[in-house]
Amino acid sequence: MQFGYSEVCLAHDPGARHPEAPDRLRAIRERLKRKHGVEYVEADPVGVDIMEGVHDRDYLESVREFCADGGGNWDPDTTAVEETWDAVRYSAGQACWAAETALDGADGRKTPFSIGRPPGHHAVYDDAMGFCFANNVAVAAQHALDTRDVDRVAIVDWDVHHGNGTQDIFYDREDVFFASIHEEGLYPGTGQVEETGEGDGEGATMNVPMPAGTDDRDYLEAVEGPVSSALEAYDPDLLLISAGFDAHRHDPISRIRLSTEAYALLTDRFRDVAERTDAALAFVLEGGYGLDVLADSVALVHETFDGREPIEPDGDRSPDAVELLEEVADAHDLELELD
Repeated sequence: MQFGYSEVCLAHDPGARHPEAPDRLRAIRERLKRKHGVEYVEADPVGVDIMEGVHDRDYLESVREFCADGGGNWDPDTTAVEETWDAVRYSAGQACWAAETALDGADGRKTPFSIGRPPGHHAVYDDAMGFCFANNVAVAAQHALDTRDVDRVAIVDWDVHHGNGTQDIFYDREDVFFASIHEEGLYPGTGQVEETGEGDGEGATMNVPMPAGTDDRDYLEAVEGPVSSALEAYDPDLLLISAGFDAHRHDPISRIRLSTEAYALLTDRFRDVAERTDAALAFVLEGGYGLDVLADSVALVHETFDGREPIEPDGDRSPDAVELLEEVADAHDLELELD
């Protein structure tokens, strides 16, 4: 794979006790040293003129001024230092690079993956939250719509937390389909099945709130069932994955029970969806706070594109998951075969 990366993103340091630390990227880089075919690209940063495609300009200027004044606590979870603004610009720029590179035809072993930070999927139109200042994947989606021959973008968020910011930005629009698979009831508390969009965007938002304790088999069933069905019906030109790795069973801040292998399986399934819909495919890093499992999981995404066959899970679907997926299918008028 090609990884969008910049040392500038390491300078955003919210403090030794903060889980969204520069060591996240260092751990990924160290793990990828053992892999063949890894390429790094430092993309150009973007400015307010690009980010205001999905954010309020006054809000962005406030973040810039906040950082220039030395930063501090924007809210109890979201902290900045003076260097944070440049990290935000580079992280959003790398997400745009990933989308553009995919649209230029990069696939297979050249599939792009932006590993910028701070992450973005909690940032709403006019505010920062949940470690996020600019919604990187939303910036990339809007930039593709504005500058490329793209009519429809799909975003799938597999981070354990609901991508409330991405949903908020595109909730009333039909040109972006957003699907989130996340832990039910976890921060920020949004992402219920009945949240399906409004106005022109009615039906273009899909939420799959998984119960705590959900494992690989049920996550895969969600992807193979309602999520894939909805994506194929939507037929996007570009598929962006908001790739958080905090649903791992050893991540310190979630209760979902995914294995490292699950990320190979998710990658494989969404690669198949992209091929069936002839969509360009790119990945954008979100969360993941257990350094070893984060690094191992990103490496396994790379290995999947490098030819490794994922190992299929054992076990049966749980009754709770089947009931949930039937509810999701009903909310989107999908016919599924769930035995």
